[in-house]
Amino acid sequence: MKKIILIVLVMLCSISAFAQDYKTHKVKQGETIEDIAKIYLVTPFDIYALNPDAKNKLDLNTVLIIPTSRVKNEPIPETVREVIGFKKHKVKRKQTLYSISKDYNVSIEDIKKHNTYLYSENLRKGDRIKIPRYKTIVSQVSFNNTVKKYKVLPKEGKWRVAYKFGITVPELEALNPNLGDVLQPGQEVNVPNISDNEEKTVEENYNYYTVLKSEGYMALNRKLGVTQEQLEALNPELKAGGLKLGMVLRVPQTAKTELVIKDVENTNLSNSLTNFSGKKIALMMPYRTHRIDVDSVKEAKKAIRKDALLKVSLDFHAGALMAIDSAKRLGISTYLKVFDTKNQPSEISKILNDNDFSEYDAVIGPLLSKNLDRVATELKKDNVPVLSPLTMPEKLYDNVFQTIPSNDLLEETIINFVKSDSLSKHIVIISDSKHKRISDKLKQEFPLAKQIFSRKNKKGEEAYFVYQTDLENVFVNGRNIVFLETDNEGFASNVISMINGFISDNKEVVLMTTDKNRAFEGREISNYHLSNLKFHYPSPNKTTDISSSRNAFVRAYRRQYNVSPNRYAVRGFDLTLDLLLRLASADDLYQASSGDIETEYVENKFRYSKKLFGGYYNEAVYIVKYDNLTIVEAKL
Repeated sequence: MKKIILIVLVMLCSISAFAQDYKTHKVKQGETIEDIAKIYLVTPFDIYALNPDAKNKLDLNTVLIIPTSRVKNEPIPETVREVIGFKKHKVKRKQTLYSISKDYNVSIEDIKKHNTYLYSENLRKGDRIKIPRYKTIVSQVSFNNTVKKYKVLPKEGKWRVAYKFGITVPELEALNPNLGDVLQPGQEVNVPNISDNEEKTVEENYNYYTVLKSEGYMALNRKLGVTQEQLEALNPELKAGGLKLGMVLRVPQTAKTELVIKDVENTNLSNSLTNFSGKKIALMMPYRTHRIDVDSVKEAKKAIRKDALLKVSLDFHAGALMAIDSAKRLGISTYLKVFDTKNQPSEISKILNDNDFSEYDAVIGPLLSKNLDRVATELKKDNVPVLSPLTMPEKLYDNVFQTIPSNDLLEETIINFVKSDSLSKHIVIISDSKHKRISDKLKQEFPLAKQIFSRKNKKGEEAYFVYQTDLENVFVNGRNIVFLETDNEGFASNVISMINGFISDNKEVVLMTTDKNRAFEGREISNYHLSNLKFHYPSPNKTTDISSSRNAFVRAYRRQYNVSPNRYAVRGFDLTLDLLLRLASADDLYQASSGDIETEYVENKFRYSKKLFGGYYNEAVYIVKYDNLTIVEAKL
């Protein structure tokens, strides 16, 4: 009898505790577990843990147990704004919806809501619009299993906030209908009202990846190199709920989250210009004009010929000026301030101390990475974008734009190029021991490839050659692709001339490399052989036919300077024009640099991706090839 009473007491205690920690939900027509989880702001994993049968079948009127212990029910102050009238505003020249919204401290959506024609038409000078005036009402609202206000911390983007509170990026956006593309420090957003100890921590020794539309485990394995088992171990909620659009996954640090190659159609930004306010740009270059005798034309020309940094700076500057002129014809006015860094840290410090850059839309340069790092660090507090024009930044801060694709990205691009070629092919990898890393990587990507290394001398030192016999019986009838990985001109000449001799009516030999360096440009290298081998390589830029009179930029440059533009002048034009068009198509450069925007100009293209813990990098790469002694873009 005592045992029975004890069991009853235990059951009553269990029921009492259960009632306090859980609630129930009756399934309605058409509801899914994901829908129900959103209502109570718990994860599907939480529901499945208490309702294992729901994994197999979810019937109408089924009663589910819903956990509530993670959710707080404290009253939260809610601010409501009520329209009490309007103020008339006459639009002035260069004013935009963005600038007007800032002047009156209202949102762009607020202005459009009360001037509905702006949903379909652009704002024009002389327009008379209504600006709503509000009064603020603060009330205490009790949120039962809903949301709370969260203040965004520095460096936190949407994915960080979503991960922290266990929801997807689309769910975060659904909780905040007017959320912009970029979160600002101190901005208040709606998030699930979970307990503080339930918030997830973003750990620096992991990478994080946001799931895209229709991505499954196989796609993620190909893209990130991570198996389903590894993902489930790091993200236990996957076992119950599976992958969802916008879900933020914790992945190993070795996962290739920054080298995802994708095809994006080119965007013509000149067709989507909306922000015609004047642009304020700074150009920082190592002109070192203090070393030039400007009173003597002869001495000045001599200095330009001898000073490589000065020549590059002047050529880039000339291209940038032409871009500003082209943008002006599209209605974009630009204030350009030029600074001579003198390639000295002390001069850069002086420039930063003597000038207020907080109102600048962007800074191009300095040219060298160590100096750019100094400028980026200083301007980071004002969130001013700093573009690295020709070199790789030492550190990719949140406000830095790396405009030159990285070497890793170049490697991935040509590997993907070969993989996506549906034609049957036989692959041979030839390298010296210095380039064994990339040789082994290529062997891993193409397991059936033949791997050959340069010979060594009697002392065991690199001799930088291969024998003819090393290549006999290596090539097959049909298409042969040879990856040559070296920075030694003699070895490159040895291999190139030798494999050129294997081309026949039955055998096609195509030469490729992941790194086209000076070894492929030396005097010993035959351009006829490179053309005969259809030499392919990845490049940040393609080559323009300078002799062509059809190129508008080339024609304009010749008229202006009486010479043809070199690659630095073209780079200055392409980068500056892209910057101005992006600034004119959005409120700022950050909003205009989403990964679905790819632009292309004379020789360069730009598609920016945001690094998880840093700034933006250009992932647009060309594959070019030698064709009849000219270099053209290679396409499958």
